[in-house]
Amino acid sequence: MASKTAMRHSKTFLILAGIFGFTGVILGALGAHALEGTLRERETLEAWDTAVRYHLFHTAALMALGLWLRLEPGVRFARAAGGCWSAGIVVFSGSLYALALGGPGYLGPVTPVGGVLFMGGWVFLVLAGARKPA
Repeated sequence: MASKTAMRHSKTFLILAGIFGFTGVILGALGAHALEGTLRERETLEAWDTAVRYHLFHTAALMALGLWLRLEPGVRFARAAGGCWSAGIVVFSGSLYALALGGPGYLGPVTPVGGVLFMGGWVFLVLAGARKPA
């Protein structure tokens, strides 16, 4: 039986995956339809597509992590992986969405921070997979 803490983290990651999945699909549809002309005019459609792709890939990873925590509640480093991926979606994809729509240029250097968060999440997943459950 999963501990209350592990179940809380599992629940949090699954809720976040639902929210991120929903917003990722909406933003993908907006970029492909309602905003396509604007993004093409600004020559930022590729940046928007990259934001959506990373947004949804890491959403799927977050969902899998939430399910894993239900099966193996004592997995160390899993919470850190989920936190990094969640923050990475907001920072990386969020900054690209804003930049694609003409947001302030100071967001440009913020985007790589989100990339580092994504990579950190994958490193934490390696550590979680390599360790025995607590």
